[in-house]
Amino acid sequence: MELEEIIQQRKDKLTAWEATGKAYQSAPGDREEIGPLLKDFPEGKKVVFAGRLTAKRLHGKVVFADLRDSSGKIQLYVKSDFVGKDNFSAFDSLDIADFISASGELFKTHTGEPTLKLEAFTLLAKALRPLPEKWHGLKDTETRYRQRYLDLVSNEEVKKVFLARSQIVKAIRDFLDTKGFVEVETPMMHSIPGGAAGRPFKTFHNEYSMQLFMRIAPELYLKRLLVGGMDKVYEINRSFRNEGISTRHNPEFTMLEVYQSYSSCQGMMRLVEELVVSLAEKTLGGLKLNYDGKEIDLSLPWKVVSFAQVVKEKFGILPEDTAEKMLQKLHAHNLSKESTKLTRSQIAKVIEEVLEKDMSFNPVFVTDYFTHLSPLAQSKTDNPNICERFELYIAGMEVGNAYSELNDPIEQKRRFEEEIKEQEAAENKSVDEDYCLALEHGMPPAGGLGVGIDRLVMLLTGQTSIRDVILFPLLKKREVG
Repeated sequence: MELEEIIQQRKDKLTAWEATGKAYQSAPGDREEIGPLLKDFPEGKKVVFAGRLTAKRLHGKVVFADLRDSSGKIQLYVKSDFVGKDNFSAFDSLDIADFISASGELFKTHTGEPTLKLEAFTLLAKALRPLPEKWHGLKDTETRYRQRYLDLVSNEEVKKVFLARSQIVKAIRDFLDTKGFVEVETPMMHSIPGGAAGRPFKTFHNEYSMQLFMRIAPELYLKRLLVGGMDKVYEINRSFRNEGISTRHNPEFTMLEVYQSYSSCQGMMRLVEELVVSLAEKTLGGLKLNYDGKEIDLSLPWKVVSFAQVVKEKFGILPEDTAEKMLQKLHAHNLSKESTKLTRSQIAKVIEEVLEKDMSFNPVFVTDYFTHLSPLAQSKTDNPNICERFELYIAGMEVGNAYSELNDPIEQKRRFEEEIKEQEAAENKSVDEDYCLALEHGMPPAGGLGVGIDRLVMLLTGQTSIRDVILFPLLKKREVG
């Protein structure tokens, strides 16, 4: 039967239900969840359930059906002797995917199947379109993402990933709350984009006639709170970057950012180790996981690699090199096809992409980044060209980033001005004078940590595409015609 015919048949059935005044009823206030009752099944108990019909089987004068809610599934036993002749016909006319409430008595069949002997039911919602036939109707990846609700209905494993994500985020909060950190919220619309490298999305506030930017990171607002005396803060935030899309990048993503006064890059290293180990033990029950066909061992200690040393050995690049000199050395190793001038930040991205390919699957801290590439990080006292920063890689994928935070307002302003000199004209950045003003009131030495929650969830749930851990990833508009 064609889809249009199926839809029309279901609409006709809905019209018949509406004529009785019994379509789209309210959910019963005394409903119970199916799952908890299945664990300690109380035979003989009168209950009310509500859920979606997922199967229906006619056996002579009896209908067996499956009713599912988010907690579990139970079989319905429907017989005209219990519901009446008219109601039996009405139940038989229901379609798979309809939502109903069902009341009756619990019992077990002779095969031990937990079952509800139906005594009354109501139609809560009519499904005018059929669900995919098990998984066969959702082989198309794009359809899975565009119609995630069908993906969740059709594939229990997909639902488990997103339930796991929720538990991981909760565990992150529990971990930080226990350590005395305070969760805060900072603005998502910024007058000046800052706190990270990235191209922002622009928006406009009509009342103030003011251009604003969706935040690329919450860092500068969170560090203002350190100035204000909130010594341990974190935010699980939505950030936005108007850049490419890949299996590891979505323009809208979730970050954890943590800031602690009187801590440092080393302090953040210990914190993220403890956090990831704690999450793995809670989620996986151990420190070994399989990801993309390889085993990852999260056992401590984690390897530490010097960025400055690696790029010197591999490419001859030094932290004091100009952008032109760095580009020449990349050309000598056939790593860049660009013949025009690039900023040192852009060159660093090329280098990091190369290094990622050689990265161990086990956790690796990459330290000793060039100060020029890290305008918000404190320089090392023994080498001002190297800063106190690390990036954490697991499975060759950047998962975290941390600094000993720069708290010198004069040096911070100088670095902002230097960064602006190197920017592309189209970026139109400016110095965040308000942040510099905050630093002038004194910010204690601090450590700051950012962790990509989407990527962390990918690792802990074994997903190799970021779209499989984001419920509604950004997609191109569907072409018509």
